[in-house]
Amino acid sequence: MDAPRAARLAVAARPPGPRAPARFPFASSTAPRRAGWWWCLRDPRADSSGGGSTFPSPGRCTRLALAHRNRKSPAANLGLPPPRPPRSPAAGIGKVTGDGGCEGRPLVECAGDRPTQEPAGVEEKASEMSSTVPKSSNIFWHDCGVGKADRQKLLKQKGCVVWITGLSGSGKSTLACTLGRELHTRGKLAYVLDGDNLRHGLNKDLGFKAEDRVENIRRVGEVAKLFADAGLVCIASLISPYRRDREACRALLSDGSFVEVFLNMSLELCEARDPKGLYKLARAGKIKGFTGIDDPYEAPLNCEIEIKEVDGVCPTPSDMAGQVVTYLEEKGFLHE
Repeated sequence: MDAPRAARLAVAARPPGPRAPARFPFASSTAPRRAGWWWCLRDPRADSSGGGSTFPSPGRCTRLALAHRNRKSPAANLGLPPPRPPRSPAAGIGKVTGDGGCEGRPLVECAGDRPTQEPAGVEEKASEMSSTVPKSSNIFWHDCGVGKADRQKLLKQKGCVVWITGLSGSGKSTLACTLGRELHTRGKLAYVLDGDNLRHGLNKDLGFKAEDRVENIRRVGEVAKLFADAGLVCIASLISPYRRDREACRALLSDGSFVEVFLNMSLELCEARDPKGLYKLARAGKIKGFTGIDDPYEAPLNCEIEIKEVDGVCPTPSDMAGQVVTYLEEKGFLHE
């Protein structure tokens, strides 16, 4: 028997000993890398080269990909540096590139070659232009070349919000539709935001609790602001019982284009009219939190237009719409 064969038999007959710990290529800085792919030797599906399975990496970031797939393993087994202490928000968002790893910042975004920082001062401008402070901090205001003045010049009118408020049954929806029709006949573009209509879509997830009423008015105020910015006469028809919420909507339009119309009709008149039968249900206890019955209505203190009943009778829709149109003409909203 030749010597090489004897040596192989001797090795085969040797009792098994303790196995050396596994060594993974990705734990070494000299391990081969293929740009844009993850390498995982623990997956049973080996490729034809025998080097392990390959999976597409959406961010082309080798370290982040390995940390994601093996996030339950110690950092030492991943070839990653020890975790760094958390940085303050002022440090900015870290940029992770395809093949270069991170720049010493937390792994928050794998953006390839796309920068994740904005020029200084943009966030301050966004805070000034937005009506409320958003919860998200990584959003920025983007200006467009065509502005409100350009749209108003095209429409030959000025955008504004006509906010009609009053008790249920005071004639808000009737006035809104009549006003919209009158403006349409004059060649002016208007749009009606009716409270009940909006609760079929935009606000269908809201009820009539105090907090839901606040959110309802906030949403409508933001939408009305957009319509006014588009150059339209936005006619918002809502009970909007709380003075603070109406003033918050007024504050969204700092250029004086918020026109509050108060239909000052008595509760007795509104309840006698009761076009929807809601007062009857509220008196029977079948509707809770109904404005004027078991929920307060806070009348405006400094509205632009106040329309009152005459001898216990509500004015006609055309008369009420005429008052609003006259005001809009005098203030220059119906021409450039």
